[in-house]
Amino acid sequence: MVNLSTIKQTVRPVMLGAAAAAMLLSSGCSLLPKEDQEETLPAITPPKLSQKPTYTVKTDTLETKVRGAGKLMATVEEDLYFTDEANRRIKSINVKSGDKVEKGQIIAELDVTEQESQLKQKRLQTRKDELTMIDTLRKADEMTPEQLEQAKIDFELKREELNKLENTINGAKLTAPYSGTIVSVALQKGDTAKAYDTVATIADLSQLTVAATLSQDDLKRVVPGMEAVVDINGAGQQKGKVLQLPVPKADSGGNPNGIPGGNGQTKKPDSIDNYLIVQLDSFPPGLARGTQLSVAVIIQRKENAVTIPLAALRSYAGRNYVQVVDDQGGKREVDVEVGQQTATDVEILKGLSPGQKVVGR
Repeated sequence: MVNLSTIKQTVRPVMLGAAAAAMLLSSGCSLLPKEDQEETLPAITPPKLSQKPTYTVKTDTLETKVRGAGKLMATVEEDLYFTDEANRRIKSINVKSGDKVEKGQIIAELDVTEQESQLKQKRLQTRKDELTMIDTLRKADEMTPEQLEQAKIDFELKREELNKLENTINGAKLTAPYSGTIVSVALQKGDTAKAYDTVATIADLSQLTVAATLSQDDLKRVVPGMEAVVDINGAGQQKGKVLQLPVPKADSGGNPNGIPGGNGQTKKPDSIDNYLIVQLDSFPPGLARGTQLSVAVIIQRKENAVTIPLAALRSYAGRNYVQVVDDQGGKREVDVEVGQQTATDVEILKGLSPGQKVVGR
């Protein structure tokens, strides 16, 4: 006979195990580790290629300019210097910057004390030589022509020594060539004055002018009468015309200025003749000598020129062309003939019309 209690004891654990297994199966997802959720990536938009700029063909006034820098100078102005090659010391400077001087007034003196002492002796000796020469001429009949000629030569040589000494002493005084104002003094008492070194600068400040320096290549393209634009510090832009070009200097032994300097070197005393001069249409008041400025000389101008930016012109193997934008937005190459050019624009003589669109490089 089957024992019911024994069966119940056996079945109960089995049922409990089955229930537990069912619960495990139903909750298996929660017990297992969770999988990572797939990351949502943003859509990648490819970068837009940069578009080349387009320009409109237009008509404009085209100007080609050459440029230089300069300053305001007096119309009458020059450096003062000694020409003695002996490079003597300065005995005295009799002026200072800003002094007004009269024509002939002594500006500076060199120390020629020794030469002045020699001059007294040389004059006495020359007087003695003259008396001797007079006596020689009285006895000319007793001399051969050669002896008489030699006596004359010796006498002239001695007189030349006297003249040279007198010129040295006279040249030791530097005087004002005209009435004006001393605008600068470069040396002082005790300095050694080399030949053609500036000692002082004199100017007539009653009238100033624009003085500028251009490169030699640019000067070759400039002629008097050309229009110019001058930008003066503190006064802005002023219009004017080229009055004169720098005065060329004669060549002297490889020296472009023709002025020998001390120790075989060359010096170029500053002078208004060394500059390009521009006459302003209207001179601003209150400006001082030495004010810095810049000058632009218009060497070529064309009105109503068909132009494009230089950045739109293409060149290859001697061919000049542009890319023209057509009505449908496409591009086509067009050969062009160019004319005048500036730093930013170029004239188109043939191939384009105002209003067309061209593509930049």
